[in-house]
Amino acid sequence: MEGDDFTPEGGKLPELKLDARQAQGFISFFKKLPQDPRAVRLFDRRDYYTAHGENATFIARTYYHTMSALRQLGSSSDGISSASVSKAMFETIARNILLERTDRTLELYEGSGSSWRLTKSGTPGNIGSFEDILFANNDMQDSPVIVALFPVFRESQLYVGLSFLDMTNRKLGLAEFPEDSRFTNVESALVALGCKECLIPADCEKSIDLDPLQNAIRNCNVLLTERKKADFKSRDLAQDLGRIIRGSVEPVSDLLSQFDYAVVALGALLSYAELLADDTNYGNYTIEKYNLNCYMRLDSAAVRALNIAEGKTDMNKNFSLFGLMNRTCTVGMGKRLLNRWLKQPLLDVNEINNRLDMVQAIVENPELRQGLRQQLKRISDIDRLTHSLRKKSANLQPVVKLYQSCSRVSYIKGILQQYNGQFSTLIRTKFLDPLEAWMTENRFGRFASLVETAIDLDQLDNGEYRISPLYSSDLAVLKDELSVVEDHINNLHMHTASDLDLSVDKHLKLEKGPFGHVFRISKKEEQKVRKKLTSNYIIIETRKDGVKFTSPKLKKLGDQYQALFSEYTSCQKKVVDDVVNVSGTFSEVFENFAVVLSELDVLQSFADLATSCPVPYVRPDITASDEGDIILQSSRHPCLEAQDSVNFIPNDCTLVRGKSWFQIITGPNMGGKSTFIRQTYYLKQLIISFTASLLFYGSQVGVNVLMAQVGSFVPCDQASISVRDCIFARVGAGDCQLRGVSTFMQEMLETASILKGATDKSLIIIDELGRGTSTYDGFGLAWAICEHLVEVTRAPTLFATHFHELTALAHRNDDEHLHVSDVGISNYHVGAHIDPSSRKLTMLYKVEPGACDQSFGIHVAEFANFPEAVVALAKSKAAELEDFSTTPTFSEDSKDEVGSKRKRVFSPDDVTRGAARARLFLDEMAALPIHEMDGSKTMEIASKLKADLLKDAADNPWLQQFL
Repeated sequence: MEGDDFTPEGGKLPELKLDARQAQGFISFFKKLPQDPRAVRLFDRRDYYTAHGENATFIARTYYHTMSALRQLGSSSDGISSASVSKAMFETIARNILLERTDRTLELYEGSGSSWRLTKSGTPGNIGSFEDILFANNDMQDSPVIVALFPVFRESQLYVGLSFLDMTNRKLGLAEFPEDSRFTNVESALVALGCKECLIPADCEKSIDLDPLQNAIRNCNVLLTERKKADFKSRDLAQDLGRIIRGSVEPVSDLLSQFDYAVVALGALLSYAELLADDTNYGNYTIEKYNLNCYMRLDSAAVRALNIAEGKTDMNKNFSLFGLMNRTCTVGMGKRLLNRWLKQPLLDVNEINNRLDMVQAIVENPELRQGLRQQLKRISDIDRLTHSLRKKSANLQPVVKLYQSCSRVSYIKGILQQYNGQFSTLIRTKFLDPLEAWMTENRFGRFASLVETAIDLDQLDNGEYRISPLYSSDLAVLKDELSVVEDHINNLHMHTASDLDLSVDKHLKLEKGPFGHVFRISKKEEQKVRKKLTSNYIIIETRKDGVKFTSPKLKKLGDQYQALFSEYTSCQKKVVDDVVNVSGTFSEVFENFAVVLSELDVLQSFADLATSCPVPYVRPDITASDEGDIILQSSRHPCLEAQDSVNFIPNDCTLVRGKSWFQIITGPNMGGKSTFIRQTYYLKQLIISFTASLLFYGSQVGVNVLMAQVGSFVPCDQASISVRDCIFARVGAGDCQLRGVSTFMQEMLETASILKGATDKSLIIIDELGRGTSTYDGFGLAWAICEHLVEVTRAPTLFATHFHELTALAHRNDDEHLHVSDVGISNYHVGAHIDPSSRKLTMLYKVEPGACDQSFGIHVAEFANFPEAVVALAKSKAAELEDFSTTPTFSEDSKDEVGSKRKRVFSPDDVTRGAARARLFLDEMAALPIHEMDGSKTMEIASKLKADLLKDAADNPWLQQFL
């Protein structure tokens, strides 16, 4: 590889130097590797790494953003393209592939010439081999989970067996459930579990269409991995689990007996993750039954629409709900728990209120809040530390950090004990009792005694983790011998200074380095003592910073010291291994401790957020899903109000059963009715671009409901929330945040999921439905979907639309045929004002009762600085279309009918009454017993029904157009 190339940061790329024989040997090995288009393979060259073939092209294009980073290895005929990767860039690539992307895997090879072996491999769901690299300087904010699915048809019903593996928390889970054709339950489960990789059989039953399953998996941004169907087996599963599951085997067998298909998926999962190949897994896993009905269901569309998870291009952390609520979580385990809670909102009213009680206790007691924050900041990530202790390569650092974290327990306990408010019993049961049990059983005492005896804690101030010489008699002897040699070396240092007439340390320095113990003097001092130096000493190196030299005595003492130090290090390693192994036996205790602290961390974070915002959050009143309403007074969107330089307009939301349970919301584009953010390059654009924005209001309501069911206070003046089992949010084309342009098919598929999956206990948010097709088709679909949601689903719904004709639905509340009186349809609009003199449009961003009485499309175009000629033509065409007629017109010459025009002169009352009368006519006709009547009688009754219809249509222009 020749020539220079530079990284984007300006540093020179490492250069791969291989002679012809070495290059040919490597090329021969590389070409024999099995093909895997997903695998990014890197080769460790000690000081740097290399990628080759298509991987080199991928790295040059994706990370260097230039093909000039490529070099040719070997001849032009049989060579391969190559790219060098620095150690810093390797970390960047590893983080991107394993934590951000979901379409690649990572492999690391070590060796030389034509002999290389795979030493590390990782996928987004299994990052264990690369954890030290990925999280050396960063918190682990998510626990990657692998899921295996086994779909099967039984008795004309599709079922799915699901198993999951969480390697961070060493947990396995099983679930089994009926499924629809779009795999909506699977999608909700993948979201709730935080799945990063999903295994499915490559060859399912022919009756199962895998395309919808694969689409559901990809919608969740999950790596799809196909495995042979032979891997999906449950033989010997109980025996295999007995080796890795903690505790008795009998409960495991009982659990497995409850499932038919999930155990098959679990068999594939164990094989893929190779859990049995690592003996550190033995006896360290737990297994549980996962119940999909314990949490609010969220699909991938809802997660995007509500902006729950952090985006790759978020300009600041406040753009997402997780980023906002994560600001004051202090430790990694708390961050991961928050991430899980946001995807698993609770359904049980008592559980929700328990969390809210704890948040209220912390909110109302500043001393409790500040004390917890100060102490929790000093806690390390206990989950990660215990995880590292199980590794054979662990050192003393995690042991010491665990010791330092656990030493804060008494302080946290004291802070909690000082609270004597109305929630004292809850704090006692939930936190104090577990902490006191942990302390009174002397679990920490035994661990602390081990650490204080075995580790030299005085050396921690120097950043060193050493075994105390008092812990081992062998180490004590070696330590004494090292001290003797060190004394001799120090004495020699003083003697040499005297011999050269130099002051100790100031002019003559004693150092340890690659040459062992050496003396160093400046070049200026060297000139003064050069004669004696060359006669009695050995000069090792001359550099700008001075001259290094030694003497026969120093070299001899240095060799003795190095030999003793090597023996000390070897002896200490054995003791370190013993200390780490003994510390690892406390892992289960630490895991229980971590659960308590991580929950406390998240709850204090909720309290801190509630009190630190410009307008404090309030506690919501939670009611069961079959009672109560959703009422939010002066609600705000938490992420938007956290942005700088934003003056937020609060809105009321009153979803009341029988009155406004189904809301149709109209308004001008940019009025506040869609997504509150479209993330553009400039913050100013981002803040003002509420494009086509009724879902802004909808997402605001959805986020408040979700926060309440997570157990957080909400950004309102007052809130009452009926628990929802699911939030469906369909974002209109063009309003999906950083998702690209939605197609009409995707819009229909997402809407179909709502129609099939929503219940009367769900919350539905639909924005701008029908924009991806013709106006008439779109309006027809929107009307039909509204009627279905009102008559069949009967869930609280926010239906944002640009079809103002849909507001006529609100006039049908008294239509007995529709049975909508107990649902209640109401109209709302987002306000806008046009100045009569300047014709300037002002967005009010306030959601108010009533339908929007005019369209502001052309005014928005003016607001966007459209050319005057275009605006003028638009106004002319709009005026023309407002004045068209339903009566056919004819050419004067040919008398042929030409271009009929439809006049929009129908009032909402005309549409409502006309549709009801037409439906009554059709019902009466359908009820005629024509098989029991002769033809003349049938025609007589039909004619009378028609005459009655024509009579009623005389004063209804909407109905007349059909007659």
